[in-house]
Amino acid sequence: MPHNSIRLRFAPSPTGMMHLGNIRAALMNFLFARQKGGTFILRIEDTDPERNFDVGAQQIIADLAWLGLTYDEGPIHGGPYIPYYQSERTHLYEHALEELMAKKAVYRCFCSPEELEKRRARQIALKKPPRYDRACLELPEAQIESFLASKTPYIWRLQLDGNQSVTVQDLAHGETIFELKNFSDFPLTRSDGTFTFIFANFVDDMLMKISHAIRGEDHLTNTACQAALFVAFNAPMPTYWHLPVLCNIEGKKLSKRDFGFSLQDLKREGFLPEAILNYLAIIGGGSFSDEIMSQDELITNLNFDNIHATGRVKYDVEKLRWMNNKWINRISTTELYTRCMPYLVTAYPMTASMDSKIVCDLLERFKAEFITLKDSVDALRFYFERPTITHEDMQQFTRQDDLRTMIANALANYEDSEQFIQSLKQQAKERNIPIKELFGYLRIALMGSTQGPAINELINALGRTESHERLTHIMHL
Repeated sequence: MPHNSIRLRFAPSPTGMMHLGNIRAALMNFLFARQKGGTFILRIEDTDPERNFDVGAQQIIADLAWLGLTYDEGPIHGGPYIPYYQSERTHLYEHALEELMAKKAVYRCFCSPEELEKRRARQIALKKPPRYDRACLELPEAQIESFLASKTPYIWRLQLDGNQSVTVQDLAHGETIFELKNFSDFPLTRSDGTFTFIFANFVDDMLMKISHAIRGEDHLTNTACQAALFVAFNAPMPTYWHLPVLCNIEGKKLSKRDFGFSLQDLKREGFLPEAILNYLAIIGGGSFSDEIMSQDELITNLNFDNIHATGRVKYDVEKLRWMNNKWINRISTTELYTRCMPYLVTAYPMTASMDSKIVCDLLERFKAEFITLKDSVDALRFYFERPTITHEDMQQFTRQDDLRTMIANALANYEDSEQFIQSLKQQAKERNIPIKELFGYLRIALMGSTQGPAINELINALGRTESHERLTHIMHL
């Protein structure tokens, strides 16, 4: 029973902040849907209210909007399969369970968690696979009634046929066959009557006619169970793609201890959404003639028909930083101004009332060195704060008297920054003073550091009057 259309979903749980693994799954579902002319769905798996960190998934929805990953169906937008919150879909899971009960494909399990753990420990000690031993599969009806009468907690399990296998199509691994004899009769409900992730996820994928399920490698272990459910309902099974695990540079699974694991970390530090998505889209995906690609270019250039199977992909924050610098220099100055202003206003409140053209000019002059948006604060500090220069700072320059004389001469005949610098270069040559020492002296005067942008850029950014005042001040130290 083939699907009539391409339909993919991103189904996060609002139990924590969005991290790179979440984002990569959302991104790949989005790009695949867009490339194939399909539908991208957002579905919120919020069936664990006690652990829900992001009530209503408002932060998830805001993060997707910030990233530019627009969904076609889901919360707020709606769609033909409302509601898109699992907490509001319980009646659908109950109906699906009743269908399985009618087929006698499920049974009640009254085993307590303590009993299950003891059996599991015993199996491991005997070097046997830790699997449910079906202790409740053929309980006498009278015993079941007794348990129910005494309100003994129970769960529903799916009865697997150990003589059968299920076949899954995976974009990276091709056809994958799972022998059901290697799997336990798994739970569909919890003892409180709520439904497990495996069952709720399956029911939603079935009812929403999901054609492709792109998710993390950590979900591979439950794929066989969900495949068994599709078979039990005689429903078309999605094609899967289990994304490789993201690892740090040492090869260990990425965790909250690694910088950039959380999207909020990256946003706070001034990484652009374009750079984040660009980076996550290409790592582990082969080589590209030009690695800097917009969303539209990614949709066009990614090859989903030839996916390499790999277990792990390394996340290199230095490569992300490099890519962020490229994107900062790719977006328009007006857009860069909009994105840098929150950082600049916090550091220099006067920027809120400044002429935007002045700030844009500053950003355009110095953006080449920005790694993140946050770097704009340090890069423009010289403009908003006059450097504090001490006599000790100047001791590194052995030819101070000559340098003072040269600057006085150049200022007396000042026409523009280019002429000013040429005059100083000529005087330095005549006095046998290294250009490096000259420029270091000028930068100290103009911005308080020997390292920085070109001198003419500094003078033009500060303006003639402010530049003259700073140069005059240093000559009197």
